[in-house]
This record gives sequence, C-alpha cells and structure tokens, in this order.
Amino acid sequence: MSVKYNVVQRGNPSNAEAPKKFYPSIESSGRKTLRQMAARISEISTVSSADTMAVLEALLTTIPQELAAGNIVELGDFGNFWLKANADGADTAEAVRATQINTLLPRFNAGKEFKKVLDTIEYEKA
Repeated sequence: MSVKYNVVQRGNPSNAEAPKKFYPSIESSGRKTLRQMAARISEISTVSSADTMAVLEALLTTIPQELAAGNIVELGDFGNFWLKANADGADTAEAVRATQINTLLPRFNAGKEFKKVLDTIEYEKA
C-alpha cells in the first residue's frame, strides 16, 4: 500500500524567530463512508452488508457510551479507545475541581495487528 504526501513549510511554534522548515504532510486519497466499509467487509466475509451495517452501527453507538461511563474500550489487536482530559492546574490537591477540565478528547492507541499494517505502508510524493 502507498500513501501520498506533499511538502509543507512550517515555523517553529515555540520559537517564532527560528527559520521555517519543510515537512512531509500526509495527503488524503479520499474518504470511505460507513456504508462503503460495510460493503467491503461483506465482500471478504460471509456476513451480508446489511448485517455488517447493523453491527457497525451498534459498535459506533456503544463505544462513546462506554467511554462516557469511564471505561477503556479494548478492541483486541485493533487497539484501544480512552478519554483524555486537558485541565487547568491547581496549587493544592484539595483545590482540584471538575470545573478545571477544559477539554475531554477521545484517544486511540493502535494494537499489534493495526501497527503491523502501518509498518507496511510505503510513501510516495504527490
């Protein structure tokens, strides 16, 4: 598999005086909808596209619910989802309040099989 990249120039955010440098930036080759993914899964399995859609819809409903309940969602070799909070600090442990949480973000850590696929990607300049 091949992923295309283009070249972008960026400054150093921690030092505005530093010279700008050029970096590779991954370029999307398109988008795939949930329905398209279900059709692809049905092509490589014995499950119909409609049944695959039902399972994917259920998965997409339950993952946020489990995260909202404070759980880490483990999807085997695919990877794990969890929540990360960005918050303002306090001077003492007693002063910490939930209102200090500014942002709550979902995070994903790729599992073993996912990482194996990522390791096979080749890059091609766009």
